[in-house]
Amino acid sequence: MKKPQLSLKEIINMSVGFMGIQFGFGLQSANMSRIFQTLGANIDDIPILWIAGPVTGLLVQPIIGFMSDRTWNRFGRRRPYFFVGAILTTLSLFLMPNSSVLWFAAIMLWVLDASINISMEPFRAFVGDNLPSEQRTTGFATQVFFIGIGAVLSSILPWLFTEMGVSNTAAEGVIPDTVKYSFYIGAIALLLSVLWTVFTSKEYTPEELKSFEEEEKGQESELEERSSQADFSKNGSKQQTHGIIAILIGGALAFWFINQGLKKDLHILSFGIMTYGLLLLLSGLRQKSGKTSGAFVTIMNDLQQMPKTMKQLAFVQFFSWFALFTMWIYTTSAVTAHIYGATDTTSAMYNEGANWVGWCFAVYNGVAALVAFLLPILAKRTSRKMTHFICLLFGALGLASIYFIADPNLLLISMIGIGFAWASILSMPYAILAGSIASSKMGYYMGVFNFFIVIPQIVAAAILGFFVSQFFDGQAILALFIGGISFVIAAFFTLFVVDKDDVYAN
Repeated sequence: MKKPQLSLKEIINMSVGFMGIQFGFGLQSANMSRIFQTLGANIDDIPILWIAGPVTGLLVQPIIGFMSDRTWNRFGRRRPYFFVGAILTTLSLFLMPNSSVLWFAAIMLWVLDASINISMEPFRAFVGDNLPSEQRTTGFATQVFFIGIGAVLSSILPWLFTEMGVSNTAAEGVIPDTVKYSFYIGAIALLLSVLWTVFTSKEYTPEELKSFEEEEKGQESELEERSSQADFSKNGSKQQTHGIIAILIGGALAFWFINQGLKKDLHILSFGIMTYGLLLLLSGLRQKSGKTSGAFVTIMNDLQQMPKTMKQLAFVQFFSWFALFTMWIYTTSAVTAHIYGATDTTSAMYNEGANWVGWCFAVYNGVAALVAFLLPILAKRTSRKMTHFICLLFGALGLASIYFIADPNLLLISMIGIGFAWASILSMPYAILAGSIASSKMGYYMGVFNFFIVIPQIVAAAILGFFVSQFFDGQAILALFIGGISFVIAAFFTLFVVDKDDVYAN
């Protein structure tokens, strides 16, 4: 049985919930640096405070994906996770703007990101589950449209409240009411939109998905299952060796960082490498001892044996999201200092600049929402990977150009380029990936794919503060220029991706 095509209405219902999720994500990306600075964070400490998002995504998404692949009850496969994540995120959005000290805001960011990730990961797998290959580009593009709408509204909320007469400034260490009210509205919008998708969408049963996959042999995963203890034992030895090497490399880096007296942020890299090595070592030991049936070993082996297309996309994702994370961390401080000449977070000029950054973020998200309709057309005329290549180059021009701008109004032109890149980043890699994954592992591999979003963000959080303080003399604007270069590198790696499932290219 071939997987049937869905109507436009059904695709829209599937995607509405992502608008709410983006409300939470958009409020975070546009306002967290502002909140941290308001509560007393130094400019070179902001990247380390942002580490919550990447780390929680690294931990939560693969686990949620693994669990949702194995879930089926009267509420569905993915939808129970949409619902639970939405409830937790709503509560977090109400609490976040009431932070009175920096440490509480940092903790709440961890909680908020974990909650968002519980809902976000299954939404990616939802498209792969429900749509045939020829509709996946449209499905992910529709998600981009609703992501854009949610991001636009969430980004301009502080400005809208300012125009309505709500106070946009506050005493030192106090978050302005414009930001507080924006988070409250975002919480309500998130909950309602996710509930819309939960109650208007259906899911195929595991048996139906299996029958679809048997019919469409091209959709099978490249993963080769291990069936004998000899296979597990051999693989366990390999993982042990790789784990020991990773631990030694991480330890050597940690020793060097300490010996050189470098910023503590860099220890994130050494700790992350050692942690990965330890996980490999433990997985290898379990396999050699015959303990091969647990979720932990399955997760580690599937990570090791990810599809070839996924490995190729990993490089594209790494440099794309490094650029994006650079933008989210530093745009507020770069624009307020470089263009508005303000560093005092209590000043009207600083908060005017911060509000304008919100508008700029709204513009690139609005552009992304519109470009979402263009992507399937462009992909049909060229290919999915060529579409992604072109959009990433637009993003590079947009982000790097901010360095040369003095008039804040010209930032809107830069945001157009970034909007093209954002639209493609949220759709094309997932459309390409979905065709190389078996339905039984769709959730897990969509979660693992998040590694290549998370790892660059962790690297950015670890090194950007060091570079800005040591080499850029505290000028955040130079970090944005580096982000532009990173987009160019991502575009280059796109050319090497093999998209066997591209119905347009083939």
